[in-house]
Amino acid sequence: MKSPTQFRQVALVGKYQSTISGPAGAHSRQALEEIANYVLDLGCDLVLEADTATNMGMSRYATLNLEDIGRHCDLCLVVGGDGTMLGIGRELAQYKVPLIGINQGRLGFITDIPFDQYKAVLRPMLAGEYEEDQRSLIRGRVMRDGICVFSALAMNDVVVNRGASSGMVELRVEVDGHFVANQRADGLIIASPTGSTAYSLSAGGPLMHPAIDGWVIVPIAPHTLSNRPLVLTSAGEIAVEIVAGRDASASFDTQSLASLMHGDRIVVTRSEHKVKFLHPRGWSYFDTLRQKMHWNEGVI
Repeated sequence: MKSPTQFRQVALVGKYQSTISGPAGAHSRQALEEIANYVLDLGCDLVLEADTATNMGMSRYATLNLEDIGRHCDLCLVVGGDGTMLGIGRELAQYKVPLIGINQGRLGFITDIPFDQYKAVLRPMLAGEYEEDQRSLIRGRVMRDGICVFSALAMNDVVVNRGASSGMVELRVEVDGHFVANQRADGLIIASPTGSTAYSLSAGGPLMHPAIDGWVIVPIAPHTLSNRPLVLTSAGEIAVEIVAGRDASASFDTQSLASLMHGDRIVVTRSEHKVKFLHPRGWSYFDTLRQKMHWNEGVI
């Protein structure tokens, strides 16, 4: 069954940093076992991400932590949903390790290979037949009195939110040091093209092709309806200052900082790192949109 492969050392990650019990856990472990054995049969050296192996009780495979995967592996297979891929993408971007996503989640915008098709799809991809897709990352910092008190990478978005029991927040928005507007709203989203299909879309933002070198700023339920989404180049700096409102928080994908104070500034710049996804030959972003957004359904 072995065939020529472009990737010698392949890492496998699934359900990152979560323990799954019951039938769902057994199903996930079985899926990972199937994929692991298939990759080994294709002639690759396989390692499991250490937390995946521990959580799934898969002790018969070699393991590496994510840092060592980044340093030593040629490819990483991520089995799960987009949330799993977001976390792995942020961790491995600095190492430039390409990622392939096998979908066991619900949407699968970036984990786009259906599990029941992985055998037919992986074989040619591991032999070098694939499309490459690079995604920019956002670097977000929270500045308080000129000191950085929190810093994180985000692949989807940086979100400033009002408190759960409070009213609107007032936010001062600047781009490259230029005042844009004070916005009263439930919050504000700064999304990458990858994140344009996530929270930004739910809040009324546009879909952005991943090749666009830009971001979109989307107000969440703004007090003034003329506050509309704004598309900007990602080459500059966006700063959002907390002017008024209680219990505001900032979220960088799933990484959060609660209890922002008045005067805190959330500063967003483009990271020097990008995430490299590999897709099957013939992959198209528009095919993904059409399938996931259910376009053309019912059209004759």
